[in-house]
Amino acid sequence: MTKEFSAQRLDVKAFAQAGAKLAGHDSLLKYERLALEAKGLHPDLLVDWQAEGELRTALGGMSQVWLHLKVRAIFPMECQRCLTPVDIPLEVDRAFRFVADEATAEALDDESEEDLLAMSREFDLRELIEDELLMALPVVPKHDECPTAVPLASSDDDFEEASAVKPNPFAALAGLRKDGKS
Repeated sequence: MTKEFSAQRLDVKAFAQAGAKLAGHDSLLKYERLALEAKGLHPDLLVDWQAEGELRTALGGMSQVWLHLKVRAIFPMECQRCLTPVDIPLEVDRAFRFVADEATAEALDDESEEDLLAMSREFDLRELIEDELLMALPVVPKHDECPTAVPLASSDDDFEEASAVKPNPFAALAGLRKDGKS
């Protein structure tokens, strides 16, 4: 008999002990926090993911619970150069080691090279997927080559006219200074 695992309520230890795998093709609309960052979101956009549990033996013979996560998605954003839509490919390929609780994860975090998470019998894998995709978003999304010409002017035509019309406020002071020395 094989055990069924759920991405919303994953018993991480049992998942790793079974060496189980889960995969999904979710609509990007299922990830609410991620959807808030999107420009031009539509239901055809998918998040493809797969997770694999594993027990690894550490030094001293102790078993460690690991989860390997791979995620791919195309994410719609706005190019910060030309201000037109750009589809950003997102990829996540990470492994996480699970420890007994949050306090242990926090205590070991500074000295550990791997990413640590607290063990749970009701771990929300989709929440982890969403967190990882949010962290993978570029700070400044842009096209490799913009489809439209990017205006490179530093100011408007009106700007030059406006600065030419206004007299320099210090010119009047300079005139007073000259009058006082005469």
